[in-house]
Amino acid sequence: MSPPADANANANVGQKVVQYENFINEVLKRDLQKVLEQRDGVYEKISQYLQLKNTVQSLQEAESQQLKTDVDLGCNFYVQAEVDDSSRIFVAVGFGFFVEMTHDEALRFIDKKTSQLTAFTEQLTKDSAKIKANIRMVLEGLRELQGLSDPPDETGRDVF
Repeated sequence: MSPPADANANANVGQKVVQYENFINEVLKRDLQKVLEQRDGVYEKISQYLQLKNTVQSLQEAESQQLKTDVDLGCNFYVQAEVDDSSRIFVAVGFGFFVEMTHDEALRFIDKKTSQLTAFTEQLTKDSAKIKANIRMVLEGLRELQGLSDPPDETGRDVF
């Protein structure tokens, strides 16, 4: 005797549900996590460049050539440093390279770099929205496959 057709259909549906759940958990959520972590790293770089911009602007306002500062040698071990001529600074431009610049050059570079990084974060935000939409689409497919009703609409609140 062969098993009933209804049992085979339920088994196939169960297998499809497991495959889709695995796809969501192993592919889409992992991709979303990577994109969000990458975006957070870019936001951190933007923060560092804006901090540098504030420092350069305060150096320009002070109009002093000498500068006393604390330098982090690593592991939060600081030493005092004295800079005789602070009219030129070294700016990290990427890939471990530093370029010596005047204050004005550094400010122009920082503005360009932050606008470039901001555009990159906007692209990463769009990518994360696409991945979230894909997750939602697969979840809707799962809901249809299992014959579940639509979830309640949570856009509004019932006051009374």
